Amino acid sequence: MNRFWLVGLTGMLSLLVGCTGIQTTKPGVVGVDRTQYMFSGFSEADVEKSYALTYKAGVKKAEAAGVLVTDSPLGKHVQSLTVKLVMQTHVFRPNAEKWGWFVNLIDQDVVNANCGPGGKIVVYTGLIKRLNLTDDELAMVLGHEIAHALRQHGREQASANAVFELAGGVGANVLKAGSLGKSAITKVLNTGVGLPFSRRDEEEADLIGLELAARAGFDPRAAITLWQKMAALDKGNSTPAFLSTHPSDTQRMKVLVDAIPKVIPLYQAALLQ
Repeated sequence: MNRFWLVGLTGMLSLLVGCTGIQTTKPGVVGVDRTQYMFSGFSEADVEKSYALTYKAGVKKAEAAGVLVTDSPLGKHVQSLTVKLVMQTHVFRPNAEKWGWFVNLIDQDVVNANCGPGGKIVVYTGLIKRLNLTDDELAMVLGHEIAHALRQHGREQASANAVFELAGGVGANVLKAGSLGKSAITKVLNTGVGLPFSRRDEEEADLIGLELAARAGFDPRAAITLWQKMAALDKGNSTPAFLSTHPSDTQRMKVLVDAIPKVIPLYQAALLQ
């Protein structure tokens, strides 16, 4: 199917079934300013509530299995790094610092991390240990995941799902928009930790995460060494869970390399504070 035709169709369907164009974040120096379309059948609060239940269940399951290590020295360190990043979120969303942020560390050999709607974060020890991450590199991962939450990529993806569900029966089914919207949320948010986002979403998260980290005093050049480590692990026939939903390629590296000069002054200013 022609890509431009598909984009046009999606836009028309969005208008037809009640999607609204919004700006979820300010552009920052990295210039992320794409208009997003959100399904009016459910709100940001709906998405956050749904994900909070999934998150709570996941944390309880980890605790019951004896692998929840949030109170360990490493867990507390991850929390301290996250706090520095969260303190910079106001640059993109003025109200984000007041979200109900949670950070939990799970002791499993999984190379992954996630920040769901509303600031609910999970980090796996395998991410830190297998990649031997520096604080700067870990901040790039955390910043990237936080950016997904700031941009409401989960809600946007749920909106797209709702659009296509409704497209099959616009008219008779349009009166059921609420229930279909809830179904779309469930499909997107109950996939477990690590939502599969599009390449476009990943690029936005890379850029916003890069700026968050730089403003928090983390060296943005660590974004390059991070993805080099990811690529090396991938080539070793041990594809990280992180890479299964976060494509790493030459274009991604180019975007980061091009953006680093924009945020270096922010990093240098943070070091002087």
